[in-house]
Amino acid sequence: MSVPAIEIRGLSKSFGGLPVISGVDLAIEPGERHLIIGPNGAGKTTLFNLIAGDLRPERGSLHLAGRDISHLPPERRVHLGLGRTYQILTLFPRDTLVDNVVLALLGLSPLRWNSLVSLHRQRALYDAAYAALSRVGLDGLGDRPTDQTSYGEKRRLEIAMALAQNPRILLLDEPLSGLSAAERVQIQQVLADIPRDVTILMIEHDMDSALSFAERITVLHYGRIIVQGSRAEVVAHPQTREVYLSG
Repeated sequence: MSVPAIEIRGLSKSFGGLPVISGVDLAIEPGERHLIIGPNGAGKTTLFNLIAGDLRPERGSLHLAGRDISHLPPERRVHLGLGRTYQILTLFPRDTLVDNVVLALLGLSPLRWNSLVSLHRQRALYDAAYAALSRVGLDGLGDRPTDQTSYGEKRRLEIAMALAQNPRILLLDEPLSGLSAAERVQIQQVLADIPRDVTILMIEHDMDSALSFAERITVLHYGRIIVQGSRAEVVAHPQTREVYLSG
């Protein structure tokens, strides 16, 4: 039996005494495409922030490929192979696309400790950054300022930044949010092309697109898992329809 890529046991988090995540147990197998759904306020992004280390749990544990990461800071989790994107874009708008990817790569490079280094002379970093942009269909746009690109291109840029770090586990927080139909198709193709040695855990509200991607689904409601299983099992479950799909 394989060791889960992510294993969560009894995870809980409150804000001001209000439970936001309550006793969540979740195991994601290596290579799995797993979808987290639920209404607004269900705790989906909070769960991602706990996995990434942006928040600390009050109870419970997190294991990455069998290693307990419950008390590791975010940067250590990145070094262990955890990558993520954010619901709200976190880019440097006045820098070029390739410079944004280089900065993401710099976080894993020993060069980050050298304040005197000239990044533009680091060809290996730039070659890797251009390759990451190519993976998401942004060939030829690397030298364009980020604030001169479309919203869909910015979404693909953020995925390129995460993929450039060669993650073993990728957390995607609503990567299809706010996109046109054509842009959603582009992102779907990018995700379909990610190799199976990368495990993907995704939050998404675009149900049609997300369901075609996911193999297993977890439904959160008020910080608790209420339904979990295959696509068919979750879509057919009455609680899913009650708290999410009917809305």
